[in-house]
Amino acid sequence: MKTPDRNIGHALERLGNIAVEAFHILGLFVIGGTLVWTAVHTYLHEIMAKPYATLDDLLLLFIYLELGAMVGIFFRTHKLPVIFLLFISMTALTRYLAIDLKDFDNYKILTIVTAILLLSVAALILRYTETRLVNPDEMVGSGPASDPPGTETGRQVSDAVQEKIA
Repeated sequence: MKTPDRNIGHALERLGNIAVEAFHILGLFVIGGTLVWTAVHTYLHEIMAKPYATLDDLLLLFIYLELGAMVGIFFRTHKLPVIFLLFISMTALTRYLAIDLKDFDNYKILTIVTAILLLSVAALILRYTETRLVNPDEMVGSGPASDPPGTETGRQVSDAVQEKIA
C-alpha cells in the first residue's frame, strides 16, 4: 500500500520530467528556428546580393548545415553528437584561414593548421571508439528509433558478412 507522501513524490517526479521534456523541446525549436532564420537571412541578403558565392559563403552555409544536423540529431535522440562540434570547429577554422590568409604571418597559419589537424585526430579517435567500444544501441543514429524499417546498421551488415565468411 502506497503512502500519501510516496504518491506526492511520484507525482512531483512525473511533473518534473514533463517540465524538463517541455523545456527541452521548446529550447530545440527556438535554437532551430533561430538557425533557420539566420541562415535564410544570410543567404538572401548577403550571398544573393553578390554576383557569385565565394568560398567564405559556401563554408558559412556548410556550418549552418552542420549546426542544423546537430540540432536535428539532438531532437531525435536526446544525445549531443560531439563529433559534429568538431566538424563545425574545423570548418570555422578553415573559413577563418581562407578569408584572412593574406594577413597572417607564418606562425599564425601554422597554429591554425595545427588546430585543424588536432581536431581531425580527435574526430578520428571519437569515430574509432564509437565503432569499436560503444554498444551499438548507444550510438547516435543507430537503433530502432533512428533506423527506418527494413534497413540495417553498419554493424549488422558487418556481422552478416562475418557469418557468411565463417
